[in-house]
Amino acid sequence: MKTRWCSTMRDDFVYIRHAIDAAEKICSFTRGKSRAALDADETLALALVRLLEVIGEAANCVSPAIIEKNPEVPWKKMIAMRNRLIHGYFDINYDIVWDTIANDIPRLIVLLKNVMKK
Repeated sequence: MKTRWCSTMRDDFVYIRHAIDAAEKICSFTRGKSRAALDADETLALALVRLLEVIGEAANCVSPAIIEKNPEVPWKKMIAMRNRLIHGYFDINYDIVWDTIANDIPRLIVLLKNVMKK
C-alpha cells in the first residue's frame, strides 16, 4: 500500500479536476507553439514541467476504487512521469516532455472528463 500525502478532506473528483485544469493549461500555453519553444523559452518549459508534475500528483491522490473503475486512464504513467520529473529534475528530456504534451495530454483531458461524468 502506498503512503498517501493527499488531504483526506477532498474527494477524488477534486484531484481529477486539478489534473484536468493542469492539462488544459498545458494545451493553452502550447497552442501554436512547436518543440523549439521549450528551448527558446525557459519560463514556458518550467511551467509545463510543473503542470505535468501537478497532473501526476493529482493522479497519485485518486483512490484505488476510482483507478480500478477507470483502467483506460494511464494513472501509473501519470504518476511515473511526475516522479521522473521531480526526482530527475537535473536531467529532463524535453523531447519526451513535448511528445507527452503533443500526443497524450489532449486524450488525457477527454479520458478524465469522462471519469467526471460517471
